[in-house]
Amino acid sequence: MRKFIIKRLLISIVILFFVGMIAYLLMRCMPADYVEQMARELSMRPGSKSFDEWKDQLYQAYGMNQNIIAGYFTWLSNAVVGNFGDAWSRPGQTVIQVFNSVIWYSFALGAISFILQIVIAIPLGIVAAKKQYSKTDYVVSFVALLGISLPTFFLATLLKWIFSVKLGWLDLFGIVGRNYQQLSTFGKIMDMGAHMILPVITLTVVSIGSLMRYTRTNMLEVLNSDFIRTARAKGLSEKRVINYHAFRNTLIPVVTILGGSLPSLFAGAQITETLFQIPGIGYTSYEAIIAGDIPFVMFYIVFLAVLTLLGTLIADILYAVVDPRVRIQ
Repeated sequence: MRKFIIKRLLISIVILFFVGMIAYLLMRCMPADYVEQMARELSMRPGSKSFDEWKDQLYQAYGMNQNIIAGYFTWLSNAVVGNFGDAWSRPGQTVIQVFNSVIWYSFALGAISFILQIVIAIPLGIVAAKKQYSKTDYVVSFVALLGISLPTFFLATLLKWIFSVKLGWLDLFGIVGRNYQQLSTFGKIMDMGAHMILPVITLTVVSIGSLMRYTRTNMLEVLNSDFIRTARAKGLSEKRVINYHAFRNTLIPVVTILGGSLPSLFAGAQITETLFQIPGIGYTSYEAIIAGDIPFVMFYIVFLAVLTLLGTLIADILYAVVDPRVRIQ
């Protein structure tokens, strides 16, 4: 296992190298107006350098005054030591500072929805498989298809219309209310929690459908296996057959989805965060793209690549944890 992990990490480094190169190529394809706009804004500050000086400095800092290969290695040499430059959309802050200030909102939102997704989808998928073609199965299948089919923006808009516009229970957007600073510590926590309700519901509903259907399908396949019939023939209780023998084997393919979902705890839900204006990494990246914040966009693309590679590695490791028969030689 140790050799396997080291090998995968080395392969991941190679993949990241080429992902970074593609991201840099995309950055070089962006209009030069963004760089000139940033240089113009910096030159207008009191006591600042001239526009041409700032323009030359920005081009040199990101290797845009060189050819693509040389420019990429210039950016890469800074990136490997954690220097991704200044965030143009947040004056006075570096990319890493902006990342540290927004990532925890995305993590809280993703972690809560991820836990709810597991708690809701997997048990309902197992129940639907146990009671195939019953009313329970039809209801679970309907809910799953509804979650898969509903677009995020439509569900978010519907929830805001019901709970914010019609009922007035929750705010339309934002992470805190207008009187947040006047609240006690407990009141601030409750106020922030209230603003997270609708985004969490949105993320959970659109996520549980595929996991629910996947769990149901795999559970049905396992329940029709020979070893399940053998376990029942030996006189084992139905509870033990389902919860021990069948459930453990059902988890093997489900781990693939869960392993791929773990990186989303940090990746941010760009559409959901944007619709509810939650200041997480997803909404911040959207603002950066609109504003032409080249350094932050570059960082975000590489960050997503790291999370994706990490998710696949975690899924491979979990295979051996869930099923002792799986051993990597």
